[in-house]
Amino acid sequence: MDYKSITDELGICVIIPTYNNALTLKSVIDGINKYTNNIIVVNDGSSDNTDLILKNYPDFEIISYDQNKGKGYAIQKAFALALSLGYSYAITIDSDGQHSTDDMPVFVDKIKNQPNSLIIGSRNIKADGMPAKNTFANKFSNFWYWVETNTRLPDTQSGYRLYPIKLYRNTRFFTNKFEFEIEVLVRSSWSNIPVIPVPVNVYYARGEERISHFRPLQDFTRISILNTVLVLITLFYIVPKKVFRYLTRNKFTKVVKEQIMLHNENPTKISLAIGFGIFMGIVPIWGFQMIVAALLAHLFRLNKIIVLAFSNISIPPFIPVIIYFSYVTGGHFVDNQTEFTSDKIQYLVDQIINGSFYDALNELGYSIMQYVIGSIVLGITLAFIFAAISYLILLFIRSNNSTSANNNI
Repeated sequence: MDYKSITDELGICVIIPTYNNALTLKSVIDGINKYTNNIIVVNDGSSDNTDLILKNYPDFEIISYDQNKGKGYAIQKAFALALSLGYSYAITIDSDGQHSTDDMPVFVDKIKNQPNSLIIGSRNIKADGMPAKNTFANKFSNFWYWVETNTRLPDTQSGYRLYPIKLYRNTRFFTNKFEFEIEVLVRSSWSNIPVIPVPVNVYYARGEERISHFRPLQDFTRISILNTVLVLITLFYIVPKKVFRYLTRNKFTKVVKEQIMLHNENPTKISLAIGFGIFMGIVPIWGFQMIVAALLAHLFRLNKIIVLAFSNISIPPFIPVIIYFSYVTGGHFVDNQTEFTSDKIQYLVDQIINGSFYDALNELGYSIMQYVIGSIVLGITLAFIFAAISYLILLFIRSNNSTSANNNI
């Protein structure tokens, strides 16, 4: 298959960021050149003989600067150049020889069938020769990616990727080092760009042959800070936005607004209905929450529509967060509290959907009492907070409406 023609047709270029990898750079460039002529090499301040090697490739685009500024900076510089040249996609490949250039067709074939996606190479993390620190870092990164996006990837640290750069034309990235590859991955997922893994081969040089510019202390600190920021954005912006969209799609927003603004219920009863709905969405009766909420709302003479709307807090984006904080809260009230891993929490979410949540708790050896107590306490706490906030908001709105009405008299 003529991949040079296909990459031209699809608007695909290959970006090779390099820093002091003169020993392997030529073989990587030549390997890629078998599949495309659209190559951009970024010399990120190399101090070896990289410049001499690049002089042998006058037909390729070369970006070069004297001071090393980081992989993220190099890739972003190449993105800007690629967009100016009219490319729609960019494959990034490391210059240290770790990635197999013969895997490039895998990315091209995938993007043909699933355009406008981010395709990421998935290495076999159990392969012989993979350093233990890489295995740990990859699992660490995979976990936080799941927390930040509610989706799973087998290898979030792979630098062998195909980016839909045409979709990043107006995106401003904030990181310039290794952590850039995490930022672009998470923000792509947030923007509903499909992130699709494909299997790739990997070679880990042994001993002194292996050249790595990753500095564990500095780079791991930056990555941790980035993940902290991304988690906060997830909790306080991304998840609420998803909830809002979910409610909007189901026409709950319009209905709730009508119930709150058009009916002659006082702020106290409305805020109680909101708080009670939040409580019913958290209590551990998965699968029966809305039925029980409706019955109790009728018994307590609360607005059923409002109660049912706010009981929908237990939708998929929120379920992992609810389970986690329920266990954390319950741990303060029981002895021998248990902990959980990311894999197990995802398993529990799956079992909620399948209706086997409590069986899963027993199977995994978790304390049901810790979860039940924690969820009830968490539900009461959040119910009180939401009820108080909504009460104050309603008083403010009605006060403004009353003032406006008086001014119009």
